[in-house]
Amino acid sequence: MIYLLYGEEQLLINNEVNKIISDNNIDEVNISRYNLEEVLLKDIIEDANTTSLFSDKKVIIVDNSYIFIRTSKKVIEQDTDILLSYINNPNPDTILIFIIDNDKIDSVKKISKLIKEKGSIKEFNTPTNINSYVSKLFDDYKIDNNSINLLIKRVGTNLNILKEEVDKLKIYKIDDKAITREDIINLTNKNIDTNIFTFIDNIINKNKNDALNAYQEMLKLNEEPIKIIIMLANKFRLMYQACELSKKGYSIDDIATKLNSKRFPVQLAIEKGYRYDSKILLKNLEALADLDTNIKMGLVDKEIALELFILKL
Repeated sequence: MIYLLYGEEQLLINNEVNKIISDNNIDEVNISRYNLEEVLLKDIIEDANTTSLFSDKKVIIVDNSYIFIRTSKKVIEQDTDILLSYINNPNPDTILIFIIDNDKIDSVKKISKLIKEKGSIKEFNTPTNINSYVSKLFDDYKIDNNSINLLIKRVGTNLNILKEEVDKLKIYKIDDKAITREDIINLTNKNIDTNIFTFIDNIINKNKNDALNAYQEMLKLNEEPIKIIIMLANKFRLMYQACELSKKGYSIDDIATKLNSKRFPVQLAIEKGYRYDSKILLKNLEALADLDTNIKMGLVDKEIALELFILKL
């Protein structure tokens, strides 16, 4: 059997891989893992065609399977004709799993079409109803919808992070199995990325007090000032570039490919960026670049650098 698993939620992909391994009773000794950015496809197919010495069946997992997407990333040349031949005549004792961390695949590619016909293609992006997904993670624990919403608002929608925080809460409340709002506030870690656009809004709109409060909150969470500056600069850059390309008629998918980004961050950047004049976005991006340079040259202390930047708005 041949699988193509794609999406941005690695947790869901890992769960599916584990399920395939478990359903087929595959021992660890019969599992091989390759990185397609480092290994030739012909070597992987050679392994797939080789009979296992220890069992009737074996699993081969191929990470970073970029051959199924459109990418401008510089990677090694792969002979996909070898894969096409294998798909048409696979080793029945080998389970071949291709994985790509991307929100979509290029479905018009011949290899994608053939796997869809002969094997199985599964998507693993953020669930449409993430509240329902998080609710299931709590199993038989008691938690209301408002508390689930608070948890998602605090830690974001990354399923790996959400699961870690849910597990932490479940261990803490293992005796009474009741999760409260206070538990979430006291135990979970606030994700800086969930508030970065609000921070940007306050900076662009020159809401100094709100921007300073947000910055101080990040520092309390032990976020590095330089990391915050880099994140801000990256968001401003993405907003500016994505909006400019969108104005020229590029689609979200084309922009994501051109900027070597994922679809959702690009879509969000365009939605946010269109609220502001491109000159303002560029001005703040240049100011943050100067700030980074001044820190590296020792002209300003990193602890107060961003605070000074906000005060000068």
